[in-house]
Amino acid sequence: MTPAKLAEAVLAAAHALFSERGLDPIALPGSTAVERPRNSDHGDYASTLALQLAKKVGVPPRDLAAGLADQLGRTPGIKSVEIAGPGFLNIRLDAAAAGQLARVVVQAGKEYGHSERLAGQKINLEFVSANPTGPVHIGGVRWAALGDALARLLRAVGAEVGTEYYVNDAGTQIDRFAQSLLAASRGEPVPADGYAGAYIAEIAEGITRDHPGADLATFRSEGVERMLAEIESSLTGFGVRFDIYFRESDLHRRGELDLALTRLREQGHVFEADGAIWLRTTDFGDDKDRVLRKSDGEWTYFAADCAYYLDKRERGFERVVMMLGADHHGYIGRMRAMVACFGDDPDAHLEIMIGQLVNLVRDGVPVRMSKRAGTVVTLDDVVEAIGVDAARYALARYSADSPIDIDVELWTRSTRDNPVYYVQYVAARSASVARNAVEVGLTRGDADSFRPELLDHEKENELLKALGEYPSVVATAAELREPHRIARYLEDLAGNYHRFFDNCRILPKGDEPIGDLHRARLWLNDATRTVIANGLDLLGVSAPERM
Repeated sequence: MTPAKLAEAVLAAAHALFSERGLDPIALPGSTAVERPRNSDHGDYASTLALQLAKKVGVPPRDLAAGLADQLGRTPGIKSVEIAGPGFLNIRLDAAAAGQLARVVVQAGKEYGHSERLAGQKINLEFVSANPTGPVHIGGVRWAALGDALARLLRAVGAEVGTEYYVNDAGTQIDRFAQSLLAASRGEPVPADGYAGAYIAEIAEGITRDHPGADLATFRSEGVERMLAEIESSLTGFGVRFDIYFRESDLHRRGELDLALTRLREQGHVFEADGAIWLRTTDFGDDKDRVLRKSDGEWTYFAADCAYYLDKRERGFERVVMMLGADHHGYIGRMRAMVACFGDDPDAHLEIMIGQLVNLVRDGVPVRMSKRAGTVVTLDDVVEAIGVDAARYALARYSADSPIDIDVELWTRSTRDNPVYYVQYVAARSASVARNAVEVGLTRGDADSFRPELLDHEKENELLKALGEYPSVVATAAELREPHRIARYLEDLAGNYHRFFDNCRILPKGDEPIGDLHRARLWLNDATRTVIANGLDLLGVSAPERM
């Protein structure tokens, strides 16, 4: 019996009790009807439903709990229901009901943990979006790992998600980039406010070779294309593929900044002062009004932000999610105000996530110098140092608002204190068990011959309960935008599997005949492999069959 099925049984018991006692039906809490108790002595699952409903129906909580316990006691698969404290229900399943979960997981395969929790939501998820003026630095690498994991999570719970990288290929930063390339091609020092690093010389050399006598405009256009191609290649190698690389220059070319300005005028929040065009964002809590078009006729970055937001909404996205670095915290107020100026609800249509700083650490000292970028650690540097799997797992393992240090020695170690190794080892170990089972002639058998009631060992029960939590962990991680919950869950599950493996022999020993218990445990082994693989896939991390 899965936690979801048990929750359904608890709610059905409540409906039956209300009907039996002539109580008025009321809205019930759905998936929150059951949870795992912290102390396993309190049962397999617990419910506070009686406490939640008592006041609404005018019945003392313990009396309501007693009625619910009586109803639940008639449900097949429930071994016992005890009332504790002011009205808690402690529920124990019989071994057969608990063990059935192994079959559910194996049969569901890659779909186990998926749901329709966010079905119908159309979400635009923008992340990384580093300027095409240099390689992706370590802060962008964090967003690459978190953003891609979040997109996978949201899709797993039914949301329609579009992922985008916003390419800032217009404006003064690109001008400085082009001037730096031109200077490098001539063997001159780059401008004081320009870009340095070996990559500038490499790109300049390539452009000069392919376009002899190139002018500044050529260095500008070619430089952006080559840098963007390099960024995309690095991200693809990191397992991150965007649905769209959206160019700021397209907004200008298609006249979308003018369209945004017209829409904002229609809403009544645009005014002119000192020869410039302004948006009165202070109407919606911003600390100052924002310039859209300067007195010289040049558009501001903020104007492009307005046009880009409107473009996303015009494409049908109901919620715009932006993942930004720690230095963009002051951006939140103006963006929320801008959304309100368009007539949208910032709480419903905009979500801004802020990520904190990341350091790559070796021997306790931050690694600060890149071979190519000169002053920053890049995506390729991180991958070279610890590998794709370790990097993605390390960056997804912590809440976005927590600064983190990535210890090179720890994340390259083949020991249990390396979290990604600890989890991947379960994937490999469970796959090894399955291979060895084939060699000795042990198979799971068909689903009808599976005897879940044999999985009655304490460690089997603990592992089954952990497997049962996975769907709710996925749903919660998606709704709260917290991929790190998947990583922490996988580490707990790995611990449960190791304890099961150490205490419950799966394969027959010596000449021991193959029995139903071996087959039942093989179901549980394979169920664990399924969930480990599914969870790692949500993080964009591989589940190796051998290590």
